[in-house]
Amino acid sequence: MNILLWVLQVLTALLYGSSGVMKVFMFDKVSQDVTSFGALPREAWLALGILELLCTGGIIVPAALHWQPSLTILAATVLAVESLVFVGVRVKYREVTPMILSGVLGLLMAFIAYGRMVLKPIF
Repeated sequence: MNILLWVLQVLTALLYGSSGVMKVFMFDKVSQDVTSFGALPREAWLALGILELLCTGGIIVPAALHWQPSLTILAATVLAVESLVFVGVRVKYREVTPMILSGVLGLLMAFIAYGRMVLKPIF
């Protein structure tokens, strides 16, 4: 179980990290192609991108260093909630594929949080 959780942590960190980089550094270029980016102002997307980047580090670093491992659970929970919000935004704009991706990522983050709390704690 520990190996599965680590693989999921690394893969989701890569996905959320790339999403955060896109929102922070490439928003103007990407937002032209994604209609749901009009749901929030540019500053809100910037804040969400920074949050994703912080949580990306929070998924890996505290668990790997065994320093404040509860931050890993917190980061996974925050990203799970963010994904749930994004599912709602995607539904509003009828973006099916991104909605499914957000839902799957949210479920993975919830599983990581649960796994690190209950199945294979890192405390």
